[in-house]
Amino acid sequence: MRASWSLSSLLLLALLVLLLTLLLHLLTTLFLLLLTLLLLLLALLILLLLTLLFHLLAALFLLLLTLLLLLLALLILLLLTLLFHLLAALFLLLLTLLLLLLALLILLLLTLLFHLLTTLFLLLLTLLLLLLPLLIRLLLALLFHLLTTLFLLLLTLLLLLLPLLIRLLLLTLLVLLLSALFHLLSALLLLLLTLFISHL
Repeated sequence: MRASWSLSSLLLLALLVLLLTLLLHLLTTLFLLLLTLLLLLLALLILLLLTLLFHLLAALFLLLLTLLLLLLALLILLLLTLLFHLLAALFLLLLTLLLLLLALLILLLLTLLFHLLTTLFLLLLTLLLLLLPLLIRLLLALLFHLLTTLFLLLLTLLLLLLPLLIRLLLLTLLVLLLSALFHLLSALLLLLLTLFISHL
């Protein structure tokens, strides 16, 4: 009986040790599983935070790049506007000088023509006074021919200079229209840029 009782005690003790071992393994497994889940959640949280940080930095970088590009475009537009104004002013100055020179040339030609006509008139008057009985018809014919030639010369000069004057006037009008159009486009682009920046 005593040997049988000892054997039963040993079996119970062994069974208890086995149960405790299984319980310890189960608790260890659960602890490792929970630790693994916590580490996975921590890694996922860190990855999410890094992703959000990267997106925030990327958005900030794109915003700064957009602002820099807008400022660069505005600077280029201002430089082009200044260059266009400078070229337009230079062109108008050259055109004014050319018109002044043309007016001076026409005035000089008219002065020379007036002197020539005055000289011819005085010469003809002198000849008429000297040789009036003999040369009146010849002088009248010569005077008429001379006046006709001078009139045709003036008409030819006017017809030659008229297309140049018309072209200069048309070119001036075209430059003024282009300047007004460029001002309108610049104002529209600045308005759109202001609305876009205020919207941002």
